[in-house]
Amino acid sequence: MTLLELKNVTKHYSPAVAPALADISFSVNEGEFISVIGPSGSGKTTLLRTINRMVELSGGEITFAGVSISRLRKSELRKLRSKIGMIFQHYNLVDRMSVIENVLHGRLGHKSTLAGILGSYTLAEKEQALRIIQMLGLDEYINKRCDQLSGGQKQRVGIARALVQNPKLILCDEPIASLDPSSAKIIMDYLKNISRDLGITLLVSLHQVDIALKYSDRVIGVNRGTIVFDGKPDELTRERVSEIYGFDAGDLMINLGESEGYAS
Repeated sequence: MTLLELKNVTKHYSPAVAPALADISFSVNEGEFISVIGPSGSGKTTLLRTINRMVELSGGEITFAGVSISRLRKSELRKLRSKIGMIFQHYNLVDRMSVIENVLHGRLGHKSTLAGILGSYTLAEKEQALRIIQMLGLDEYINKRCDQLSGGQKQRVGIARALVQNPKLILCDEPIASLDPSSAKIIMDYLKNISRDLGITLLVSLHQVDIALKYSDRVIGVNRGTIVFDGKPDELTRERVSEIYGFDAGDLMINLGESEGYAS
């Protein structure tokens, strides 16, 4: 079933420059793992942030779970955002707070303003947070401040915070860009398991073409605010990668042609 649909989405930050997004249209089915790739400044982050209205549209329409996002009032938008998790490149955690406190922040969209201010969480919410923390291998850090964690550990906290929302969709904005290769693999493995085992839809922006090929059910290539590729990983030829990035893909990735699922 279709979970998310974008129709003719545009975003202008300034009338003096080219649009960040220009006539973007695609749909996403429940449970899909989709990577969005493209050069820096191509519109990947803007695209993800229009979906939960962290960035307002200039035109077009986005429908999530049958609801038109662009038409929602503030209170309705808050409720809808509780079904859309977000994972950030730079984690977006409260460093002085513990792992469990940061994870529980994912429940704020489900609570009244007063309950959120007071940090009032039910026993069921705390038990759910603990289960997710354990699932992500963070149980020994549960009471540790987040500023004492490594980058990979912080990103797992960010994943846990998104999961505790019970989301239908998780948007991942360059989730491994700040990580070393070993930590990046751990994060991508967790994201793939979440998609496969929990049936949660993931839309992940990435710079690394080889990783997109390995983990994705589908790849969307963006250049200058437009979609130039939308297909399965084995359809992403070297020529199509060159089209996405605007130069010869032969120099883009080491051993790209040997990546699993790559079509030469």
